[in-house]
Amino acid sequence: MGSEATLPEWASEPCIMGIDEAGRGPVLGPMVYACLYCPLSYKKTLATLSFADSKTLKEEKREELFEALKANDSIGWAVDVIDPKELSAKMLKKNKINLNEISHDSAMGLVDRVLKIGVLLTEVYIDTVGDPGKYEAKMSKNFPSIKFVVAKKADSLYPVVSGASIAAKVTRDRAVREWVLDETADNIQRNFGSGYPGDPATKSWLENHKHSIFGFPTLVRFSWGTCSTYFKSGAEVLWESDLDEDGNGNNSNGKRQLKLNNMGFTSSKKRSEEIESSGKGRSRFFQARKLEHLTHF
Repeated sequence: MGSEATLPEWASEPCIMGIDEAGRGPVLGPMVYACLYCPLSYKKTLATLSFADSKTLKEEKREELFEALKANDSIGWAVDVIDPKELSAKMLKKNKINLNEISHDSAMGLVDRVLKIGVLLTEVYIDTVGDPGKYEAKMSKNFPSIKFVVAKKADSLYPVVSGASIAAKVTRDRAVREWVLDETADNIQRNFGSGYPGDPATKSWLENHKHSIFGFPTLVRFSWGTCSTYFKSGAEVLWESDLDEDGNGNNSNGKRQLKLNNMGFTSSKKRSEEIESSGKGRSRFFQARKLEHLTHF
């Protein structure tokens, strides 16, 4: 999504870019990264367009400024909408990818997209995620021909980042407002509030839309720690590898077994692996193929 469909006439001139995000903290909905770019020669004019950190603007003003920047022939923009399922999957996979890495990858992806359509980027300004120095060094290593400035509160310091902040925030707000739920249950409501963990409307929605087995609707980032508090009474799960030959649980400490982490439960995978490697439990290879011990021919 963005203005990349047409290469602007000024693309061959030295250009600047700003990058910012919206929706890093919410437990619901996507995280959106956005960039705004324009000719270096347009930098002073950009400062007169009333762009500001999107968090300081009312929704009506953000919408107005977003439509204005989209209509401006001297400005280009692009967004990367990162689905909540993708966020959770990356953060819960075996080799976990944390939120900072996801953010850095998205920023690099936006720079790469704009370069590939033929825009001559010479300067890029980014609102930092994590340590600004390390982030800046990482970006410079990947794009050595570009000067990077990574700073805290960049959305308040640089109009080009302020514009990106507006594009990110409006895109996320629209995405959440128009979200098409994968689930089709009749009792699913849309009054989920802002999506931030501290919002009473969001907390109420989470409480009313939890499922003891399937967790939450896919709008929810189930990797967020916020979700685990809603599943203290979740359904108990007993893995086959945790049973002895008579079909009884061999968990000697008497504690309740697992709660799948990615759906608000904890996992006993480690326990299963310990049993298997000790020789006391059957290998999953044999379990999956329903192979039994051969006692005689």
